[in-house]
Amino acid sequence: MSAVKPEFPGGVYAITQETADTAHLLAQVEAALRGGVAAVQYRDKSGDVARRHEQASELVALCRRFKVPLIVNDDLRLADLCDADGVHLGRDDGTVREARIILGKDKFIGASCYQSLDLALAAQAAGADYVAFGSFFPSPTKPDAGRASLDLLREAAPQIHLPLVAIGGITLANAPALLDAGADCLAVLSALFEGADVSANAQALNQLFATESEQ
Repeated sequence: MSAVKPEFPGGVYAITQETADTAHLLAQVEAALRGGVAAVQYRDKSGDVARRHEQASELVALCRRFKVPLIVNDDLRLADLCDADGVHLGRDDGTVREARIILGKDKFIGASCYQSLDLALAAQAAGADYVAFGSFFPSPTKPDAGRASLDLLREAAPQIHLPLVAIGGITLANAPALLDAGADCLAVLSALFEGADVSANAQALNQLFATESEQ
């Protein structure tokens, strides 16, 4: 009898910073893993194919040591080549069905749904493992991104039977409102990787989930 694939984990979902310094990238992600992040997404929009392959492969190995999934942003081919634990698809990155055919049933497929419940319902029907909404707050990574509302999470929660990921400008101060509205995962870049102590940042964000579960 085959094992059932686990659900995509709730908690802090680390989004990596884009950098040519692979050693620094790995050190930062390891610190986040030691702080208890639940998942890591490798995000690099550069055209440096060799660097991206090297970094993604190294991150897969690192995350496996911590038993945490490594998801590749946008690039289905790279996710397949480096045997990542899944892929995150934006609007123009191919379909969930295509990703499932290429990666197989045991990999995670996430879908950006922006500010659209209809996109999330379609992704759920197509077999996605999680859906992401955003941007909830102003984000230095995507300053021109459209804004999602807390009401979207509240509306999605009873209709989407998958983990709900919130993204965009998330901080310790504004994250509790997202969790209260129904978010299962917080996708975080700046609030995690900026500052002197990445592990402490991860632990502080994790504490929000512990507090939420006690309420």
